[in-house]
Amino acid sequence: MGGLIARYYLRYGPVDVLDGREHLVTLYGTSRVRKLILLGTPNMGSASSLHAFLAGEPVGLRRIPRDVLATLPSGYQLFPHPLVTWLIDASGAPLADDLFDAAVWRRYRWSIFDPAVEARIRARRGVESEEYLRALHRFFDYRLERARRFLWALSTPEPATPIRYVLFGGDCTMTPARLALEDDGGVPIARLYPGDIRQRKPGVNYDELMLEPGDGKVTKPSLLARETLDPSAPQNEDSFIPIAYWFFLCEHHAKLTGNINFQDNLLNVLLTRTLPWEMTAPATQ
Repeated sequence: MGGLIARYYLRYGPVDVLDGREHLVTLYGTSRVRKLILLGTPNMGSASSLHAFLAGEPVGLRRIPRDVLATLPSGYQLFPHPLVTWLIDASGAPLADDLFDAAVWRRYRWSIFDPAVEARIRARRGVESEEYLRALHRFFDYRLERARRFLWALSTPEPATPIRYVLFGGDCTMTPARLALEDDGGVPIARLYPGDIRQRKPGVNYDELMLEPGDGKVTKPSLLARETLDPSAPQNEDSFIPIAYWFFLCEHHAKLTGNINFQDNLLNVLLTRTLPWEMTAPATQ
């Protein structure tokens, strides 16, 4: 999340432009930042964040409940980017459902719209539960739309700047990239992992469709701000970021900072006063 905030700062500074002013790119932060180093940043979002909203976030031997996660604004902003295919059906075909449309969440009964979650809230809050649920639903709708605008605010074209990004991330762990929607007795159920598919279709490689190389949380394409793992696919101009170079590690997301190769290369970037892409041609005599 810190990497996304840093990118927002370069574009807009401390100003909130998510009220419809996303096109007003001022480049406020570019005069205050010389280098931007991103570590495991989900530039195209993270399916793992979506997993948390659907199943809770594991912490130790327990999980943070879905209704608690729904009160955290940053969680929505980590969802897969609107440009990314995030949902497929059981035959492997991409689905066009809009992740940032609250009606989709209601239709599939995900997160706080799951009857089991609503029942738990009613049991816990008693007489005030209905008012709380209405407020929680309004909050969810508001934050979901804010997240859409936040992600697009990082994707609108910007003037050329001298800032180039240095990216560090992992690419040795198969990482969630998209969900599969499977019919279960007439009810569409979101399957988070290939092993969750109960009625597998012949010839469908669920591992390849639902997972991509990454660090266990962020996929390699997301770090590189690409929609696909295919290196021959053209870069979408709406997802372009100015990259100086990238460095990949065989490390899990939570352990990237402790990797000695990351530390060594980070130190080199920080101590190098003038990096190759910052050099200008010598003056002619």
